[in-house]
Amino acid sequence: MTPSEPTEYPINGVLDLHVFDPSVIGDLVPDYLRACHEKEIYRVRIIHGKGTGKLRKGVVALLDRDPLVLRHRPATDKSSWGATIAFLDPEAEPERPE
Repeated sequence: MTPSEPTEYPINGVLDLHVFDPSVIGDLVPDYLRACHEKEIYRVRIIHGKGTGKLRKGVVALLDRDPLVLRHRPATDKSSWGATIAFLDPEAEPERPE
């Protein structure tokens, strides 16, 4: 069995975690935030679904620790707590991977 080819994901300010394995969010969310910041997208919608709330809690914990994130809140549209909105700091300097 050969590993699948990496899939390019659009950097447009909306990250739908439904299409990813939950085990990758620890790297995926910070990487996506950095990619958005580089494209000067400072409002990012992260769709994690409602479910048990475990994925949402993981996303919130990542946002709380990320130096690019000014603040975050649950979405205020019909998705409510099924999505989180992160506001990035335009003045922040993203950390570069080593």
